[in-house]
Amino acid sequence: MKFNQRYTSDERRDFSDGLPDYHDPTAGIGGAAPTYSALSLRLALAIAAIVLCAGVAVLGFVLGIAWLYWPMIAVIVLALIDIVIIVRRKRRGEPG
Repeated sequence: MKFNQRYTSDERRDFSDGLPDYHDPTAGIGGAAPTYSALSLRLALAIAAIVLCAGVAVLGFVLGIAWLYWPMIAVIVLALIDIVIIVRRKRRGEPG
């Protein structure tokens, strides 16, 4: 379609809804696919962080090393907050 050519009403309706890669400034360069948020990856990493940090926190508590288990508890709390945010976004229907 030429630059000065007018759009039909169907095409205008398609563009008003937005395109999947509209926000991506590199869309279409080299045939790149549209980018989406990696919510499933974030969820897996948050769960892995909880498991790993819980193990280190228990080990630090058993050994009596306070400087080891308090930061791990803080990371666990942050990972739980991240999981809540991820679940809300996935229920809203965001891809990823």
